[in-house]
Amino acid sequence: MREINVSEITQVVKDMCISANYKLSPDMQRALDKAKNEEESELGKKIFAQLQENLEIAENDQIPICQDTGMAVFFFKVGQDVHFVGGNLNDAINEGVRQGYTEGYLRKSVVGDPLIRENTKDNTPAVIHYDIVPGDKVTITCAPKGFGSENMSRVFMLKPADGEEGVKAAVVQAVKDAGPNACPPMVVGVGIGGTFEKCAEMAKEALTRPVGEHSEIEYVCDMEKEILEMINSTGIGPAGLGGKITALAVNINTYATHIAGLPVAVNICCHVNRHVTKTL
Repeated sequence: MREINVSEITQVVKDMCISANYKLSPDMQRALDKAKNEEESELGKKIFAQLQENLEIAENDQIPICQDTGMAVFFFKVGQDVHFVGGNLNDAINEGVRQGYTEGYLRKSVVGDPLIRENTKDNTPAVIHYDIVPGDKVTITCAPKGFGSENMSRVFMLKPADGEEGVKAAVVQAVKDAGPNACPPMVVGVGIGGTFEKCAEMAKEALTRPVGEHSEIEYVCDMEKEILEMINSTGIGPAGLGGKITALAVNINTYATHIAGLPVAVNICCHVNRHVTKTL
């Protein structure tokens, strides 16, 4: 059994919140560089140049890449041989978010009640997903999610007979409905299977998979590539102003489901797609 003091979790979470909002992840930078070279429209090329300038300013001046610094979302893969000591893990995570968003001068966007809507003033609470895995390590993925793109996400409860073509059509329709509102070029996370809530969680986690890494399942890998082509053929383009590159990637996660259902969730993220992972 390995012991981890929750104070260490607080420090790691704090640092991750700040770094994710100040510096683009390497996989996203590579994806944007590649897309910039592939974009054919002159206006689209100018948009990519502006995006790159913004990223450089954010990193050099240590200011947020985007004014919407998101609601803090975490995926914790906790080894079953780990024992947390020194306090409550959820409290430690939220303390890290509080410190990160306060000391990092990040915008506080969370309201404590969805209808009363009083700002908590420290961007807590976070949204935390736990997965118990073998071993004695803890892998933490921080994915602050802005709501310009979050609001464009969809869940479709398809019929089994809709099959693969129905899934493709649903994903492309979600992107078309989002249009410029999701700040393209976007990354599209898709969850297929499970239940209503399971497919949504899978779609969110799919966004944290490095751009350029495809599903290990052959037919799913093929779907990712085909749907990406379908999305980029819409002509929505960078910033929604027209062009060849509307999406940088489509990442799909799948899970077993009921004989009577085919749940599909589409979680869209803007071109920043903030995510950072650390293993303790």
